[in-house]
Amino acid sequence: MTKRLFNKIHSLRNKQVPATALGLLRIGYGLITLQEIFFLCYFNHLIFDPIPYLDVEFPMIPAFLGIWALVAFCVVVGYHYQTAMIWNYLLWIVFVNFTPMQRDFDGGFDTFMIGAGFFFLFMPLDKTFSLDNLRYKLNRPFVHYSTYQKPTVTVLAYYVPIIVCLGFLYVDSAIHKLFAEHWRNGLGTWLPATQPYYVSALDMSPLLNQEWLQNVLGYTILVFQFTFIFLFWQRELRIMYLFIGMGLHLGITISFNIYPFGLGMLCFYLLMVPFAWWRAINTFFVAKQPTLTVFFDKLCPLCNRTVLILNHFDIFKRIDFHNAQENAANHPALCNIDNSELLKDLYAIDAQGHVYAGVNTYIQILKHSRYLAFVGTILSIPLIKSVAIRKYRAIADNRVRITCDVTCLPPAMPLTNNTWYTQLFEQHTEQKPKAFSRKLTKIFILILLLQLNSTIHYGLIYRLKLHNPLLSPVTQVSNMLILWSQTFIGIIPHPLYLHDHFQGYDHILAITYIDPQGKEQWLPFINEEGRMLAPNWGRVHSMWANIAVTPNIDSVRLQKFIMKITAFYGYQLGLDLPKTTFHIQMKKIAAPSYWVYDQRNLNMAGEWIIIGEAHWQNKQIKISLPNDINRL
Repeated sequence: MTKRLFNKIHSLRNKQVPATALGLLRIGYGLITLQEIFFLCYFNHLIFDPIPYLDVEFPMIPAFLGIWALVAFCVVVGYHYQTAMIWNYLLWIVFVNFTPMQRDFDGGFDTFMIGAGFFFLFMPLDKTFSLDNLRYKLNRPFVHYSTYQKPTVTVLAYYVPIIVCLGFLYVDSAIHKLFAEHWRNGLGTWLPATQPYYVSALDMSPLLNQEWLQNVLGYTILVFQFTFIFLFWQRELRIMYLFIGMGLHLGITISFNIYPFGLGMLCFYLLMVPFAWWRAINTFFVAKQPTLTVFFDKLCPLCNRTVLILNHFDIFKRIDFHNAQENAANHPALCNIDNSELLKDLYAIDAQGHVYAGVNTYIQILKHSRYLAFVGTILSIPLIKSVAIRKYRAIADNRVRITCDVTCLPPAMPLTNNTWYTQLFEQHTEQKPKAFSRKLTKIFILILLLQLNSTIHYGLIYRLKLHNPLLSPVTQVSNMLILWSQTFIGIIPHPLYLHDHFQGYDHILAITYIDPQGKEQWLPFINEEGRMLAPNWGRVHSMWANIAVTPNIDSVRLQKFIMKITAFYGYQLGLDLPKTTFHIQMKKIAAPSYWVYDQRNLNMAGEWIIIGEAHWQNKQIKISLPNDINRL
């Protein structure tokens, strides 16, 4: 097996493919991280304060979140990618493992983002759609952009993330699903979609009320997850796995309130899109012929850098740049302009033969680029344009022209970013290709063993109750490995929405309060149906639906989260906490492992009853609840 794996890795290592999807994957991953940081900022006091707003233990959290947001933005735009990715990876680990996020506010996808971030450290995600590409072009301003070829990468940069981040996860999850009765009954997608806590505002009842459809979806997902890692790479089946996987995670995103997990997984399917499709998309959007021709002074460093910047953001390739010294004479519209004048500004000619100069050229560039047309329109406003002209003339009239070309530049100046991918896959492999392939094979096998350790430990031994005192030393080693692999590589068990989660989940709780007018109002947390309202999704949903309210409620933990929710929303709503009475409401629901018609609406329509109260006094809360809430 090791030899076959080595041969496969060695053969794929030299196969070069376009890097298009990798840049889009980086943008998607960065945006998901960025939105999660904004989410943490919004719920800062709920998540990090021992008592929201009343006992602030981590006052510097917003500052660190701001730093993380800056790092995530650098990941999105591909600026100093390697450094940004390292800091992003470390910040995920720190926030997940050293704050209440892990124990009380597990987002359900934190370890996935850590694992993905680990692999992104060694991936060439900066090759396309990145500012790093532009930075390294600007190192050689006199090299025209047309001389640069489209970046390519080893096909392993596509296969390895799909296998590890999707394939391993799917197999592990599928093994756990076999132990859940509702999954064996083909109702794996149906059951969570009938539970008020878990659904989004989109009513999927018309689909949920079709038993045959739910059975098809449930069994399809089981087969899909078991076979994905073995068959996705086959050309004849790739499209099928692409659409099923995208449908699965898009469905999770729009129908459940755990959208970050759905979007995080969905991003990886960009790597499965056939290269021919990317070429077709490029052909459809990119202009057949430039609609604007711009002339610049080829001996001016500032002009050359400006051209490189403008071309970098001209994603639809509607603008062509030529040096004025050699190409302006070929255009009759420019022949009447003195050469010394021609070199003072950027001149442009559109398809109708209209000539533009200076700020007007920039306005036309923005308008012809399509997606920046609005900025061009703003720049055309007389007052703004007059200010822009003064700034432009101050720069253009004081620029320095030098006599220089590519031959006067240091030949050793790098054209690409010196990332870990460049060092490992492009530089090291040129010297010892087989040795590198052997190392990569060993690393891949190590990751596989770590995944097998987690899957066997939790998916088989734990599920089958095969614990043996004689195997205690082995179990301890296994637990230690799981701890390290979970913390740094994101390898964890994936028993999502199984029987041990829903079995006995026959009641849900909500919180209301008496307003100053004596009327009972629902906190903007859980509504009358029992649904969690936006933005209380993701990790806040997990806090309440997976930790506070479970089939076997821990009264201590429940009271802790009632305290957090009432303090947080009490402050948000401007309530006088000592004068406000909160009611804990309970509603009966059902989580059957067999299909029931209209179960979603039946659960939504149940009646609420008051089972307890909460009162605040001197920054302390007194909660009255039944002694055994699980028996109600």
